[in-house]
Amino acid sequence: MKNNKGNNKFIPVLIFIIIAYFIIKPLLSSDSGISFGGNDSTFRILASTSTEKMDDKLIKYGKKKGIKVEIEHYGDLEIVDILNSDSSPYDAVWISNSIWLYMLDNSYLTTDSKSIVIDPVVMAIEKSKAEELGFVGTDVYNKDILTAIKDGKLKYVMASVTKTNTGATSYLSFLNSMAGSPEILTEEMLDSNSLKENLKSFFKGVERVSGNEEYLIDMFKNGDYDAMINYESSLIELNKELVKKKKEPLYLVYPVDGVAINDMPFAYINNDSNDTKNKERFNILQSYLRSDEMIKEMEDYGYRSWYGGINKDVDKKVFNPDWGIDTTKYLKDMKYPSKKVITKALNLYIEALRKPTHVVFCLDVSGSMYGDGLDELKEAMNYILDYETASRDMLQFSDKDKITIISFNHDVEKVYETKYGSDTSEIIDIINSLEAEGGTNIYSPSIEGLKILKKDNSDEYTKTVILMTDGQSNVGSFNDLKKYYIRNKEKVPIYSITFGSSSEYELNKLADLSNGKVFDGKKGLLKAFTEVRSYN
Repeated sequence: MKNNKGNNKFIPVLIFIIIAYFIIKPLLSSDSGISFGGNDSTFRILASTSTEKMDDKLIKYGKKKGIKVEIEHYGDLEIVDILNSDSSPYDAVWISNSIWLYMLDNSYLTTDSKSIVIDPVVMAIEKSKAEELGFVGTDVYNKDILTAIKDGKLKYVMASVTKTNTGATSYLSFLNSMAGSPEILTEEMLDSNSLKENLKSFFKGVERVSGNEEYLIDMFKNGDYDAMINYESSLIELNKELVKKKKEPLYLVYPVDGVAINDMPFAYINNDSNDTKNKERFNILQSYLRSDEMIKEMEDYGYRSWYGGINKDVDKKVFNPDWGIDTTKYLKDMKYPSKKVITKALNLYIEALRKPTHVVFCLDVSGSMYGDGLDELKEAMNYILDYETASRDMLQFSDKDKITIISFNHDVEKVYETKYGSDTSEIIDIINSLEAEGGTNIYSPSIEGLKILKKDNSDEYTKTVILMTDGQSNVGSFNDLKKYYIRNKEKVPIYSITFGSSSEYELNKLADLSNGKVFDGKKGLLKAFTEVRSYN
C-alpha cells in the first residue's frame, strides 16, 4: 500500500490558502482601503423615483465595496410622510429637493446632506407653438407665460402641486416671481389679492393633472397637449424619443426671473448616531455619487453638475440648443421660503388658486359588493369626502369644486350631486345608505358620467371620471363607450380602481381608450382612493 503521509502535511497549508483567498479577494477588488462584509452590511436607501436610473450603478459599486445596497423608490412627498412616520428601516435618503428635508417634523433626523446634481423644473412647449408665442431665441419672463395663458394661447399639463415635487416647486417658483421676486417670500405676501388673481389665471391654463411625474410623461405622449411642466432631465429624455419617432420636439423655456431648481441631495438618516460603520458606508456611497464617473453618467441622462454661466463642454445631443437649452446662461434659482410659508402656500393653492375640478365617482353597488366590500367602499368615500379628514393629506375639495356620485349595478341606479365641493355631509349620508344588489355594468355609468361632465366648460373645470368596481362587467358593451368617445371627440380620462375580482383587462381597455389609469385597490381601497384623488 502506498504511503500518503508525505501528502497529508500539505492539507493544512492548502486550507489556509483557500481561506486567505476569500478574505483577501474583496480587498484586492476594492479601490479604497475600506470594505464591508457580513450579514450586517446592508445599507437601505429611501429614494425619489427621479433617481431610479442610477440604481444599477450604485448597487454594483456597493457590492464592489462589500456593501449590500437596497433602494426603495417613492414620490418625494411620500418620502416626507414615510420619514415622519417611521425612518428606522432606512439608512439614507436621496430626494429631489432639500426643501423636503426641511419640512420633516424632526429637523435633526437627516445629516451630512450634499447636493449630487442639478435638475431644473421648466415648462416645455411644442416648438411650433413656442415660435408662435415668440418664446424662441429670446429672453422669456414668467409674466410672458402668464400673458399667453390669459390670452387663451397656451394650455399645459402638470403634476399635482400637493403630491409631487415638480408640481410644488414650479408653483412656488411662479408664486415667488409673481410676488416680485423678493429676497424671501413671507406669509403676508400671500395675502395679496393681485397675486392671487395672477395665480388663478396661471392655473386656469391646466388641462390635466397627474399624481406623479412618470405618468405625466405617458399621459402627454398619449394625449393631444401643447405643453408640460416637468424635470429638465425628463423632458430631454422625452425629446430624444420624440425625435427618434420623427415627431415635433418640445422647446424648454427658462424664465430669466427665476426657475425652480432641484439639488437632489443625498443625506444620512441619523437613526443611531453611534453606528460608525453605517456612517462610513454612507460616506463611501455619497463620495461615489459625487465622483467624476457618476456625474458624467448622470449628465448623459440630462442632469446638470452646474447652474450654468460657463462654457462647459457638454454633449449637445443631450443638452441640445435647438430645444431651448443654453448651458452658458446662468439659471436664476429662487430662494425657497420657510416651512410655515410653504404650508400656507400649499393650502392657499387648494382653497383658492387651483382650477376647480368636477369629479364623477361611479360606485359599484352590485350584489358581489354585499358585506365587507360595500363597507370598505363607504369608509374610503367617507375619508375622501369629509373635509377635516381629507385636509390632513391635502386632498380636500374646495367650495368651487363639483362632486357627482353615480351608483350602479347592472345599470345606472341613482345620480347625486353636491352644491359645493366642501359641503358633502348630505352626499356622505346618501353613500352610507347604499345597498348592494344586481349585476355589474361598468359602461353605462361611465357614459352617464361623461354626459354630465360635457355640460361644464373645460376652461373652467378639470374633469374626471373615477370608476370603482369589484367584478367583471356582465352587462353592457365596451363598443358603446368607444363609439361615444369617438363621436364626441371626448378627452376626459377614466380612472379605475380595482377591487375584489375586478377584471383588469376590461379596466385597462378603458384606460387606453380615455388616456386614463388603473389603480390597485385590492391591497387597500382607502390608499387607492387617496392616490387617485391626486390626479384631479
